[in-house]
Amino acid sequence: MKNEILRLLENNSRLSAEDIAIMIGKDVAEVRTAITEMENAQIICGYNTLINWDHTESKEVVTALIEVRVTPQRGEGFDKVAERIFQYSEVKSVYLMSGGFDFTVIIEGKTMKEVALFVAQKLAPLESVLSTSTHFVLKKYKDYGVVFEEEKKDGRMIVSP
Repeated sequence: MKNEILRLLENNSRLSAEDIAIMIGKDVAEVRTAITEMENAQIICGYNTLINWDHTESKEVVTALIEVRVTPQRGEGFDKVAERIFQYSEVKSVYLMSGGFDFTVIIEGKTMKEVALFVAQKLAPLESVLSTSTHFVLKKYKDYGVVFEEEKKDGRMIVSP
C-alpha cells in the first residue's frame, strides 16, 4: 500500500488522503496513517510544485550543473564534503557520482556571473575540492518527468496546386 501511495503522491502531491483511498481501495484513516508514518520516517521529504519559470515574468534564474572532484576526508568519506557543500543556499541538489568526478552540484543564481562567483568564492576554495567544471542549463525540455513544451503540430491541411 505504501508504494502505491508514494507513486500517486510523486505524480500529484495535491491528492488528498480521501482521493488516494478511493484510488487504491483502502480506508481513508489507513491512508492518513501511512502518509504520516512515511513523513515521520522521512520517506516523504516534502511536497513541491514544479514551475516552468520561463513562462513567468517574475523570476530570472540561471541553473548550473557543476562537476566537482574532491579528496574524501579520512574516516568520513564523501559525506562531510557533501554536507559542507549542501549548506549553501544557492545549492539545490548534491549527488555523489561514479565516473570522472565525485559530485554533481546543481545551483541556481540570478545571473551567470553570480553562479561564477559562487564557484570561485565559495565552492572551489573548500579544502577538499580539487577541481570544478561548470555547465549552464540553456533550456529545460523535461524536468522531473514533466515535458515543458510539447511540440506544436500544425493541424492545417496541406494544399498543393
